[in-house]
Amino acid sequence: MENLSPYVNNHIHTTYSFSPYTPAQAVIKAKEAGLKTAGIMDHDSVAGAREFLLAGEQAGIAATVGLECRCSMAGTPFEGRKLNNTDQISVAYMAMHGIPHRNIERVQNYMTPYREARYARGRKMTERLDSIFAPHGIRMDFDSDVYPISQAANGGAITERHILYALAGKLADKFGENEKTADFLAEKFGVAVPAGIREKLAANDSPYYNYHLLGLLKGNFMEAFYIDAGDELPHVSDFLRLSESVGAISAYPYLGDVVNSVTGDKKDSKYEDSFLDELVEWAAAAGFRALTYMPARNTAAQLERIIALCEKHRLFQISGEDINTPFQSFICPALNNPRFAHLASATWALIGHEKASAQDPDNGMFSPRAISKNPDLYDRIKIYEKIGKNI
Repeated sequence: MENLSPYVNNHIHTTYSFSPYTPAQAVIKAKEAGLKTAGIMDHDSVAGAREFLLAGEQAGIAATVGLECRCSMAGTPFEGRKLNNTDQISVAYMAMHGIPHRNIERVQNYMTPYREARYARGRKMTERLDSIFAPHGIRMDFDSDVYPISQAANGGAITERHILYALAGKLADKFGENEKTADFLAEKFGVAVPAGIREKLAANDSPYYNYHLLGLLKGNFMEAFYIDAGDELPHVSDFLRLSESVGAISAYPYLGDVVNSVTGDKKDSKYEDSFLDELVEWAAAAGFRALTYMPARNTAAQLERIIALCEKHRLFQISGEDINTPFQSFICPALNNPRFAHLASATWALIGHEKASAQDPDNGMFSPRAISKNPDLYDRIKIYEKIGKNI
């Protein structure tokens, strides 16, 4: 079955990390937007994967399974450097794509102690945030305010966004869904509220109000309540071993230096670009199979550079625009550019990889058998793309 649509997305969050969408709702939204494939990508959890796959089957949209987690880079050449994590040095987000469906529960169980450690840190961060806002009559409690708005009881993660979203709800309850919250933050904490955000808050833009407020809070209070992650971080070497052992495709997610953040919640800052050549060379040597990036979030120069480095080091290129708010588009218009046609092909190859792995664990795209039969990465992509489309 040939499908010429360029629209794919392999980085859709659900309620099992932070998102307004259940796995089934995410699939429906993806199909309504015109995506031909959709990929679940939750933090520290694949508990929503089965629902996502079933919804994809029922909706007639091809689906792929992934997981995102933060890893310690201790002992690597990048210890002490800021990578793709805006909040903590020596820590990097990593992605695991194309998880064979027979190993979903294995990956979920592996991540359980890391999720539990994250819950414990989340509790401490909530207490810290409570101490900041309590003098103003706003109280925060992890068990009553944060935990219930997550899917932690069902194996989901609790992120910093959950904590700040709970705070946004408290502020909205106290001041109403209007610009009074912006006035309060400006007066009491010196927050510079951008005109665009103030306008959205004043518009009483339900159901988006708390999400607009979340972005403002994330940009101004993260440093005040953030506690460095520790026990919840698998080491990058352990992450790679897990990925290989379950037959998934490990990927480093490229962020790149940020100027005028597309999402509005990242301050202008330098990340990997000054040492990108070294990083990509190391990733390939360490055993990463892929690099993932978001065409809508980088400059043309950044994208050309990362594509060239992937080609040089024979790294599989995967695309995904992370979806975690109700006002984001599931479509990345940049994929209409013929320069990025390979990203649609790669997504179908991911789906082909999952399909082939379900039949035989040695049939995955990066299995020794597949590499032996077709050593060239680009030859294998074409083969697995055909498998993916033949569903």
